[in-house]
Amino acid sequence: MATFTQRQKIYQVIFGTSTRAGQNFDIALIIAILSSEAILILSSVSAVETRFPDTLLYAEWLFTILFTIEYITRLYCSPKPVAYARSFYGIIDLLAIIPAYVAFFIPGSNYLLIIRLIRVLRIFRILKLARYLRDSNILLRSLRQAQRKIFVFFSSVLILVIVFGSLMFVIEGPDNGFTSIPQSIYWAIVTITTVGYGDMIPHTFMGKALASLTMLLGYSILAVPTGIITAELSQEMKTHREFIRCPNCATSGHETDAEYCKKCGTRLPEHL
Repeated sequence: MATFTQRQKIYQVIFGTSTRAGQNFDIALIIAILSSEAILILSSVSAVETRFPDTLLYAEWLFTILFTIEYITRLYCSPKPVAYARSFYGIIDLLAIIPAYVAFFIPGSNYLLIIRLIRVLRIFRILKLARYLRDSNILLRSLRQAQRKIFVFFSSVLILVIVFGSLMFVIEGPDNGFTSIPQSIYWAIVTITTVGYGDMIPHTFMGKALASLTMLLGYSILAVPTGIITAELSQEMKTHREFIRCPNCATSGHETDAEYCKKCGTRLPEHL
């Protein structure tokens, strides 16, 4: 019974977000993930890697060991370990640590640890929709209402360019101009935004295939932020019209610039 209680407590901290401990754990986990990605990116820059080789190696293995302990702990406290291992987050958690061990046998595969960044998606479990203050500017309110969706969209694009850039670095490598992960991420950004300066181009078949996918994806996501803002603006205008109510017949749904009721002709009260 004591072991079961201990497992339940650990489960509440690691998997739950309703308690302060659970929220703090998720925040600490996200900080660790971002820190490990920063170490990985820096290690791909030759000037930094040459100057601090041991520090970067120790830091990378420190995070790998921590994430390995975390994954084992999740299996330990989960009521259904197999279900967790087969879930989306379970697979991502496993993939986040495998490349470090595979690097012993396949040099360079440790750069695939960039997949850890996908684990940052856990942050959306603890984000709460902010309460917005009333504002007379409908457009500003629409932007505020859409900021969570825009943040999710921007975060998704950011993750994509980092993953695609890292993959291109692994596929093409320094011999074809992709000298580091930051340089490769730069290529992914200018490609996915359809700018395409042409200063860095893939030469291999796999690189060209990935570049084609990146360009097609860039065209696909162009309309997303516009659609988000337009939908929020339309909803905000509709909501604002509902607040404009006739004091005589209680009819609502008037235009924002209406002075008289569209049904009975009574003068409407001043509204923002």
